[in-house]
Amino acid sequence: MTNLDEVAPDVFRILGTHVNMVLLRDGDALTLIDGGYPGDVGAAESAIRSLGRRPEDVRGMLLTHAHIDHMGTIVDFHRRYGIPVFTDPVEVAHLRRDYLEQATAKDFVPMLHRHGVARWLASIARAGATKQLSVSDGLAFPAAGALDLPGAPVPVATHGHTSGHTAYHLPQHGVIVTGDALVTAHPLSKVSGPQLLPSVFDHGHGDTAAALDHLAALDADTILPGHGPTLAMPIAEAVAEARAR
Repeated sequence: MTNLDEVAPDVFRILGTHVNMVLLRDGDALTLIDGGYPGDVGAAESAIRSLGRRPEDVRGMLLTHAHIDHMGTIVDFHRRYGIPVFTDPVEVAHLRRDYLEQATAKDFVPMLHRHGVARWLASIARAGATKQLSVSDGLAFPAAGALDLPGAPVPVATHGHTSGHTAYHLPQHGVIVTGDALVTAHPLSKVSGPQLLPSVFDHGHGDTAAALDHLAALDADTILPGHGPTLAMPIAEAVAEARAR
């Protein structure tokens, strides 16, 4: 079973350990959005090489937010190849680890009795969830609007899950990469479909529900979340379902 799925022309979902990475292609050049856990670096490399490309063909990397399950390949590729890392100006400090907005093991202790929690914790530990990662020289987006990177992604501020969480809109394809502002499944959730992550994962000072307003205003009918399968649904309808839950 391949870990690579083309969800729109030149827009690919790479499946990591309970988490998605996104690859944008423009000719021979690539943009990587999010990087899974440290243990997902091999999956990302394999996906890139399956397209006949190399990691060195990644022109820039984008983070929705600086949680460990989105940073693995980002940190690895940055160290090995010097590929620049961009994120929201607020999230740059989180990426540097000037502060930390992330759940720790103690946050899950009260949940260990729930079905599947211990198994999920064991699987992400094997993927490197306990490692300490940071990027000291991450960059803020250089300007408003579409970024000068393959795929021309447009950052959309969706602060709430973390203080500087960002989604990425691909208007030419009607695709929205929602990160963790809106997901379609998670091992700790009992439901599938558009939803917010369990509150244990939210560490920003914003309102995760308010972030949905910024998504709902977009013209997109393909949703590529941080967790769960790609969903073909107008984003405004997906936001309405998430709110209803």
